Amino acid sequence: MRKTVFFLALIAYLLFPDHATAQVNENETGAWYMYFWNTTFQNSRFGLQGDLQYRNWDMIGDLEQLLLRGGATYEPKKANIKFTLGYAYVLSGTYGSSGTTRKESRVYQEALLPHRLADRFHLTHRFRYEQRWVENEDFRTRIRYNLFLNVPVNRTTLDQGAVYIALYNEVFINGQKDTGHGNTVEIFDRNRLYTALGYSITDQLRVQAGYMRQSTNTVDKGQLQLSLHHTL
Repeated sequence: MRKTVFFLALIAYLLFPDHATAQVNENETGAWYMYFWNTTFQNSRFGLQGDLQYRNWDMIGDLEQLLLRGGATYEPKKANIKFTLGYAYVLSGTYGSSGTTRKESRVYQEALLPHRLADRFHLTHRFRYEQRWVENEDFRTRIRYNLFLNVPVNRTTLDQGAVYIALYNEVFINGQKDTGHGNTVEIFDRNRLYTALGYSITDQLRVQAGYMRQSTNTVDKGQLQLSLHHTL
């Protein structure tokens, strides 16, 4: 009986390979298309921010992730910091021709600390703590730290007409190793290293085009990124 089940499973695997998880091709460059926005209410220290991201394993069409995120912000008086409480919905696809997807809901808390060095170097520290509900997995958390650096080339500010270099590095740390059903992950989740060229179309609208290298314990893959940054 066991031999019969084994051979039936083997035949199904050979005849229907898309049911198996395809191995990610690290040499294939993907592409992420992103829109970031933020606004502050008039005469208030409260505001809103969010982003929409369409991520592909390839240039377009092979869904890696669709991410919708938004949150409420608060900037205390006499403190150069912004706090955010938000929610994100993530739909993750499987590499290759399989149409399998997985849903995730996140609640996150974030702190942004911007400052400048030598007038030209615009630094921002971002600390983010996520609570994650991933489909068919146990509840878990994650800590993220991102260091952003924008360096204007033709002036010292990022106002209209500025051409600038954008850099960042972000590290992700899992709060738990156990994800349920006997599955585990490493404490180190991933690292993202990014470099881009940006242009300030107006004082409130900037565009960036760059390259990001994402490294996990199993995959090291490059992604082209095109992003729009909008202050409403």
